[in-house]
Amino acid sequence: MSTTGQEVKNVVLVHGAFADGSGWRGVYDKLTSRGYRVTIVQNPLTSFEDDVAATLRVLDLQNGPTILVGHSWGGTVITEAGVHPNVAGLVYVSALAPDAGETTAQQYEGFAPTPDFVIDVAEDGYGFLNADAFKAGFAADASDADAAFLRDSQVPINMAAFATPVKNAAWRDKPSWAVIATEDKAFDQAMLQHMAKRINAAITNVPASHALYATQPGVVSDVIVTAAQQAAQVVR
Repeated sequence: MSTTGQEVKNVVLVHGAFADGSGWRGVYDKLTSRGYRVTIVQNPLTSFEDDVAATLRVLDLQNGPTILVGHSWGGTVITEAGVHPNVAGLVYVSALAPDAGETTAQQYEGFAPTPDFVIDVAEDGYGFLNADAFKAGFAADASDADAAFLRDSQVPINMAAFATPVKNAAWRDKPSWAVIATEDKAFDQAMLQHMAKRINAAITNVPASHALYATQPGVVSDVIVTAAQQAAQVVR
């Protein structure tokens, strides 16, 4: 048994549904200013498999141990992709964390509904967040201008992705951290806490909306730095 012996300086950021990677800019700036090499995945949101493949391509480019970070739906993606050998630790940012054999949709079972988070599904099976409800449901703590940008730049997701089971649960073998927005309107708070505790994550709670990856870059980046520092000492 020995430690990795390597400093963890690589970070890969994975966005969730109804978004692209641009919302990570604040986290990116804070981490790069502290000497981290940060790469942002652009998920196509066309299927679970496609998003995992996009993340694995970026992980293949890393030159050493990496902290893999996922927001919301990105949590499901990193749960699968996190088995990549470059991944030293996982950070879930108000994110889903299914187990192997479970689907994303199953994580909602038994928890309260979220009426402010309204998804409009088109005939082709892709969903957008409702424009009128967007700020309240996704980014209540963002400025009107920032919330409008997130609303107007959102990427629809193939809703079938939520019914695809995860094959591997990386959190069973990799240390995990969770940043939970206590004012999140996309998930029941009890659901977020349940998932984070089930994966034995070190939990940081922050008063924020679901868009905490964009509105709370300081807190999120601090947790990522902690994960990088502690993951380097994990006994293998």
